Amino acid sequence: MIFLKRRPGLSHAEFRAYYEDHHVPLCLRYMAGPRRYVRHYLEPGPDGEEGPFDVITELTFDNLAMRDAVLEALRRDALPADVIADERNLFDRSRSRAVAIDSVETALPPRMAPDGAKPGHD
Repeated sequence: MIFLKRRPGLSHAEFRAYYEDHHVPLCLRYMAGPRRYVRHYLEPGPDGEEGPFDVITELTFDNLAMRDAVLEALRRDALPADVIADERNLFDRSRSRAVAIDSVETALPPRMAPDGAKPGHD
């Protein structure tokens, strides 16, 4: 997971549009290891309060060696020069954080409809 904060002066809409339309295609030129690349955009709270990050980028790998190599490249700032330059247009890089995670998922039982009938698909 990579936790990222947008550069000051960018609105949420500008940040998201730039990330999706420009930064993602740029990064895809270099991605050989991840099998999934997902962005989770954080919404401001009802009072407009922002969290410490604007997006959590999730990269999923088939093996730990590839994951660890990517994390090490991020930690050493050993990304391609054009990616780093583009990140300066988009992120407050001083606030970026990358961490390895180990996920555990719980299978939930089917939900019951209020009338007791089994619900259809949501």
